[in-house]
Amino acid sequence: MSDDIDVLWINSSHVLQRFDRPLLRYISQYVNVAQWEYCYYKDEGSSIDEAVDLVDEFLGQYSHPIHLAGHGAGGAIALSFARRYPQKVQSLVLLAVASQPANTWHVNYYLQRQVFTMSREQVLASSVRHLFGEQPHNTTKKLMAVLCRDLEQSPLSHSLFKLMELPKGGVSMPMMICSSKNDPIVNSPALTGWLKEFKHEDYLWECPQGYHFFHYFYPQKICEQMLNFWQPYYLRPILTSPLVSRNLTN
Repeated sequence: MSDDIDVLWINSSHVLQRFDRPLLRYISQYVNVAQWEYCYYKDEGSSIDEAVDLVDEFLGQYSHPIHLAGHGAGGAIALSFARRYPQKVQSLVLLAVASQPANTWHVNYYLQRQVFTMSREQVLASSVRHLFGEQPHNTTKKLMAVLCRDLEQSPLSHSLFKLMELPKGGVSMPMMICSSKNDPIVNSPALTGWLKEFKHEDYLWECPQGYHFFHYFYPQKICEQMLNFWQPYYLRPILTSPLVSRNLTN
């Protein structure tokens, strides 16, 4: 295996990778990017620690520090890896990751199940609105199926009976936090804790809209911000062009 990747994108479940693809297609035009995906098997346990060990096994092929990035639970894995193996990470980009990294959309789902007298299907439909905005009925049904599978595949061991937490705090390498201004999951209060941990080279950027999966709807804009952040670390400069939004039915 040649030492030819600049960026490793961490994906937390197979069903969510479809929302990462538009951004990764843009990024791959400018840097060498690889995607690592957490695979969950029902007859095996799942945990953040296991995921971090698997990322370390994958990166054992490379002799140089890598730029890590991830969204949601994938970002939580990337953050946990960066804290455990700082010498292997050149920089860290986290999309839709709260200052309590375990507070992913799954927490919002389980809290609704605990507080409201709503069925699983009703809460999944509500979660679709929170994560993607209002969608046509057929699209909502498809997204509910995706979220249902992600609940099963996530390495975060949340449940109706217990919500897990991860250590708070920053990292030693440069870090960029990206969010959306209309994301009800990782909102402004959820980001406040990051600012207390920021170093002078760290950076917080908010997309004007796009809900929780803003990187799917506005991949080019997010790509520009990420590559500008990486540019001092010897990656190639990017070319700017008009922002292109996406429709979930594409």
